[in-house]
Amino acid sequence: MSGSPVAIPGFDDAAFVAGTLAEDLGERGDITSAAVIPADARFTGFMTARERIVVAGASLAAAFFTRLDPKASLDMMVGDGDVVEPGAALMRIEGQARALLTAERSALNTLQHLSGIATLTRTYVDAIAETGAVLLDTRKTTPGLRLLEKYATRMGGARNHRMGLWDAAMIKDNHVAVAGGVRPAVQRAVAAGIDRIIVEVDRLDQITPALDAGATWLLLDNMEADLLRQAVALVGGRVPTEASGGVSLQTICGIAEAGVTYISVGRLTQSAPAVDIGLDFVGI
Repeated sequence: MSGSPVAIPGFDDAAFVAGTLAEDLGERGDITSAAVIPADARFTGFMTARERIVVAGASLAAAFFTRLDPKASLDMMVGDGDVVEPGAALMRIEGQARALLTAERSALNTLQHLSGIATLTRTYVDAIAETGAVLLDTRKTTPGLRLLEKYATRMGGARNHRMGLWDAAMIKDNHVAVAGGVRPAVQRAVAAGIDRIIVEVDRLDQITPALDAGATWLLLDNMEADLLRQAVALVGGRVPTEASGGVSLQTICGIAEAGVTYISVGRLTQSAPAVDIGLDFVGI
């Protein structure tokens, strides 16, 4: 394998793989494989989905195996973003048994976690497929894993919201409280020369002051569908609107039908369960 196994600008896949393996190996290494597996033993197996999933991180998972056995043979049978059914083989792996079994858990943890995010994301995307609304992720990510987790939401069909605090201003309730109101908070962001100014509002009477002061995007926070419709009508298409807060699979379609441009869902990265993927030995 050469280059980055996943297309994530700024992500250092080699450092991630090395650090994850180092965490698992500790100072003594894989004492089980060293004791039980003959040094010259070979391993051939398949990594298989045990439930219906959207794949994310397959090539990154493969990098764990080649890190410990550079001569390992890996046949990738799926790509990131693919939907696969239970029993589908994701990759065939052949190489040094000790090395591949040492890498197994790190590879599976990564693939199960990222595919879990992609799979949950796809269910939300499918729920609003006919509405015209676009699903966004949030900054509610695992510390240190933001680039990976936001990559997984893209594989599930969502768009990335802010990658961090640096790429847009988002004026929320605490900012408004300290600044003395929506209007002065937005005015200060404008004066600072910020191009993208997202303003969180939870009442209709905050919309006009936010727009008049220069907001370029409105986050409509925890509004019921009827209130969302009123807010969207009041905005009148002047800026994009984003519904956020209290969004579930049961409520997202109704929220989308209120006419918002975007819907952001924190649980995509905050609460997605890992999917069931296994690695099974099949002999040589």
